Amino acid sequence: ITGCHGFIMGYTIPILLDAGHEVYGIDNFWKYGELKHSFDSHPRFHFVQGDAKDVKLLRSIVFDHKIEIFVAAAAIIGGISMFHKLAYFLLAENERITCAAFDVCVEAHQAGFLEKVVVISSSMVYESAETFPSKESDLPACPPPRSTYGFQKLACEYFAKGAFEQHGLAYTIIRPFNAVGIGERRAKTDAEVLSGNVKLAMSHVVPDLVQKILKGQKPLHILGGGQQRRHYTYAGDLAQGIATCLTHPKALNQDFNISTAAGHSVLELAEIIWKKILGPETAFEYVSDTPFEYDVQMRVPCVDKAREVLGVECKTSLESALDEVIPWIQEQIALGTI
Repeated sequence: ITGCHGFIMGYTIPILLDAGHEVYGIDNFWKYGELKHSFDSHPRFHFVQGDAKDVKLLRSIVFDHKIEIFVAAAAIIGGISMFHKLAYFLLAENERITCAAFDVCVEAHQAGFLEKVVVISSSMVYESAETFPSKESDLPACPPPRSTYGFQKLACEYFAKGAFEQHGLAYTIIRPFNAVGIGERRAKTDAEVLSGNVKLAMSHVVPDLVQKILKGQKPLHILGGGQQRRHYTYAGDLAQGIATCLTHPKALNQDFNISTAAGHSVLELAEIIWKKILGPETAFEYVSDTPFEYDVQMRVPCVDKAREVLGVECKTSLESALDEVIPWIQEQIALGTI
């Protein structure tokens, strides 16, 4: 697993270890700095600190241990401000990461032991979608993403399809939608942005809204009119879906949206968080700030395929996910990590 110490993999790897898998991970801690996870000391988890662009290092891990499934999870990713600030860097670095992964995977498949590659893509491939809820089968006719990040994630999917077409390397493409959970900290590369009276590293909307309310911002500042619609999905549910995709025979050479079926506008999300922290008796107050260019208005998945083919459903409610996230963010604010 490349990017093994990232946010979603932090939820996924314990599931794989509990299932009895031997897991090899590589990460260079570029985003948050060095992190420790509970699974670091697990006897079947083997960690290598290094760069996922390092073909020689990847090749040694894959060939020395005869890796059967390669999970391409490493990526340069940050908040929406990063899409503007580092547009070229996102495209170039993520392309290098992708090329390194697929070069090694093709070699290992030709050597006879790598069975398939799993691509952790993104809901941002639907950035320019015009049909909602967006089905996997809608993507070929969907206009290309406008952001370099979304465009490169789409390119990852074409790498998978191209490697299958030319070399017979099997794949599964997974598109997680708007993960919500604990473990995300202030990214080293995220731009600090003033949102009202609170300085944020604009990363994901849930932790940003939570910390603004915890820090007493009133009225609450939100980007745009708040009608942007998202499906905020508990990271534990995403991890279960990813783990299923790794080994399920019907996942072979398929793509899946992994998401909750429940959608919320940013305004609805903000009010839910406000009431959870301040209590239902506190009147909700907000003001709208100028949005970023790539603040997609609708990202609404169809989740029928994952349910019908794999039996995967993300059922944890947003309210339940927030019950886990809010106390953790409160603790991290006290520690100064976000």
